[in-house]
Amino acid sequence: MRPAKPSTTSWCAAAIVVVTAVSGSLVAAQSAPDGENGRYAMTPIPEGVLRLDTRTGTVSTCSKNGAGWACYTVPDERSALDAEIGRLQAEVEKLKGQLAAGPTVSGKIDEALPKSDPLKKAEPKVAEGERKLEIPLPSDQDLDRAMSFLERAWRRLIDMANRVQKDVSGRI
Repeated sequence: MRPAKPSTTSWCAAAIVVVTAVSGSLVAAQSAPDGENGRYAMTPIPEGVLRLDTRTGTVSTCSKNGAGWACYTVPDERSALDAEIGRLQAEVEKLKGQLAAGPTVSGKIDEALPKSDPLKKAEPKVAEGERKLEIPLPSDQDLDRAMSFLERAWRRLIDMANRVQKDVSGRI
């Protein structure tokens, strides 16, 4: 066997160090608990800790009680929305099936309905040129009441104007 050259020895030593470091980090990554390899992200909150599971996306609140620490899953709005969407999709499919099955209208009759309303009063038919419009005119009593109202209103307006004129002329 021949003696090793210094450059070959340093190259082999560097390779051994690299292989040892890589295999050591792989072993450490495999044996590390979930909290150490980044599965859970913890955020402090006033009640305790908020825990996010980075694999599943679930969020939990963890708090310390008399028996120790306890974590409770926070209700997920997305799962509730997904459940509602699934329910609505199933209902739509059911309704589509009912619609495709045909009409199921109850109380349908085969007879045609009459074109006119039997409860409506029958108006006498008059030719277009003979049609007359009658507008009832007010009676003499109605006109007298309207005139007396206008007279009283006018007199009150004149009285108010006279009072205002006296007040203004008295102040000057």
